[in-house]
Amino acid sequence: MTAHVITDDAEALAVAADLAGEFRVHASRRDAERTLPRAELDRLSASGLLGVTVPADHGGADVRTETLAEIFRLLATADGSLAQIPQSHFVYVGVIRRHGTPEQQKFFFAELLAGRRFGNAQSEAGTRHVQDIRTRLERRPDGSYLLNGVKHYSTGALFAHWIPVLARAEDGTLHAAYVPRDAPGVEVVDDWDGMGQRTTASGTVRLTDVVVPADRVLPHHLTFRGPQLHGAFAQVLHAAIDAGLAAAALDEAAAFVRTRSRPWFEAGVETAAEDPLLIQRFGELALQVRAAEALLREAARTVDAARDDLTDDSAAAASIAVAAAKVTAAKAAVEVSSALFEAAGTRSALRSLNLHRYWRDARTHTLHDPTRWKIQHIGRYVLNGTRPPRHGLL
Repeated sequence: MTAHVITDDAEALAVAADLAGEFRVHASRRDAERTLPRAELDRLSASGLLGVTVPADHGGADVRTETLAEIFRLLATADGSLAQIPQSHFVYVGVIRRHGTPEQQKFFFAELLAGRRFGNAQSEAGTRHVQDIRTRLERRPDGSYLLNGVKHYSTGALFAHWIPVLARAEDGTLHAAYVPRDAPGVEVVDDWDGMGQRTTASGTVRLTDVVVPADRVLPHHLTFRGPQLHGAFAQVLHAAIDAGLAAAALDEAAAFVRTRSRPWFEAGVETAAEDPLLIQRFGELALQVRAAEALLREAARTVDAARDDLTDDSAAAASIAVAAAKVTAAKAAVEVSSALFEAAGTRSALRSLNLHRYWRDARTHTLHDPTRWKIQHIGRYVLNGTRPPRHGLL
């Protein structure tokens, strides 16, 4: 596999805008028919976007978080499912940047610049909570590992070349094992049946006595022993997806009202777009979208500032800024995609139009982690100066 190598932030944004335009064309049909976006992901790989966070000294563009967040927002305006697939990809690139040995970095950064994709196998179902990881890495006499476990919600794994797997070593510490998608003992099951994000293929990964060489395992537990941006970085990409979904729903609603909705007879106007109550409603919705986008940009810049000077205080500021952006974007995505029908009228509910895909995607994606806890941490920080915890979800 070969891929274009993007050289800077401006080129990355231009490529993302072009791809979003392409992906938008058949997004509704892919969702309605649950056609998995294999060709689109190959286009994403070939474009070079999957390698834009590779450090410059390894040949990458090393784009800023602000740029990457905008890339995700643009892709989400086109297709919320497609935008979610590479989220874990970039998170696990970050793990290699932080904890990879020089040899690991050299190998994996070359893979990324060639267009290889990372999936993920981190969440597990039926455990006590999201951080109760029961997948195990068992050391073998030759220094390699045996990997065993079952993962769920494994977005991107079905389309991946490499699957980063979160697992506990025998001493209980958390590691990330990077496993080839076609390795013996790896089974990726396309059993995702969510009402939204239908084409993410966020199904099950079964790992049975998978042999993992020692140089494919990274000490992820070290991430949380000092100030870290792992959670803020991951969450700002989720916020970007929500902001993109909100913007797309608003644009779809406005286009529908302008071209297809009938005015309510009491308004005394010729077109729905002249209805003063609808105008008021669109103004309110636009404020939600603009607020989400503004907080997203601020959060991404705060992450960038913390990356340039990482301390306990700068990491805390980044986590709080991202939490504010995520809460706002999640609310906007759900409320604007629901208000689409309120504004557009009865005809917009036709199944054949598939406009409900925006709400289904928003409602499903925003279930990743509860915003109520983000609000708690914001309040504790503002009122008492309590830094947020280092658990990777902030």
